[in-house]
Amino acid sequence: MSGVLLAGGAVAALFASALSAQGVSPAPDAPSEKIQISVRTVNGSGCPQGTAAVAVAADNTAFTVTYSDYLAQVGPDADPTDIRKNCQLNLGVHVPQGFTYAIAQVDYRGYGHLEKGAQGTEKASYYFQGSADTASRTHDFSGPYDDNWQTTDSTDYSALVWAPCGQDRNVNINTELRVSAGTSPTGSTSFMAMDSTDGGVNTIYHLAWKECSSSVQ
Repeated sequence: MSGVLLAGGAVAALFASALSAQGVSPAPDAPSEKIQISVRTVNGSGCPQGTAAVAVAADNTAFTVTYSDYLAQVGPDADPTDIRKNCQLNLGVHVPQGFTYAIAQVDYRGYGHLEKGAQGTEKASYYFQGSADTASRTHDFSGPYDDNWQTTDSTDYSALVWAPCGQDRNVNINTELRVSAGTSPTGSTSFMAMDSTDGGVNTIYHLAWKECSSSVQ
């Protein structure tokens, strides 16, 4: 069974039967064998070719996606299309045999400069390949603002959605930055930049692990 990684109430209600179908049992520790994550495809104005990279934590508890050219802005020197930037990543994930995983928390960070009256938005969604459902989280910012920003999307353990046992299933990660001039002074510039996306501290995709039963290997 595949599904939305950041699950809502409806998915949580189905969680118990999903675990039974997958044959998983709690595993407090991450597997010692290294997981393998590769970028299969990259699309979007916020991540031109060669500007997104993935790194896996040594202890398998998280992975990080780093962006080097992810900036949405509005102002006299900005193009009309610069008000919205997005990035769609398709990640190939191979986990050690006998384990399955879920994304428990994601931290985003960047820098924003919003003039008084301007608005900024950060939006993200996650889902396994083949899933028909997608849940998204949106965070809004209002000017005046001139500082680093960080947002966190987390899911209760009981509501996590797990990758299918015994299968390598790609993960799709979609992010978006948007800036609106609003009532800000004419000729002023406002922007939002995303430094990195990851699951753990300092913008990292935090992973939760479970062991798969031998019957589903």
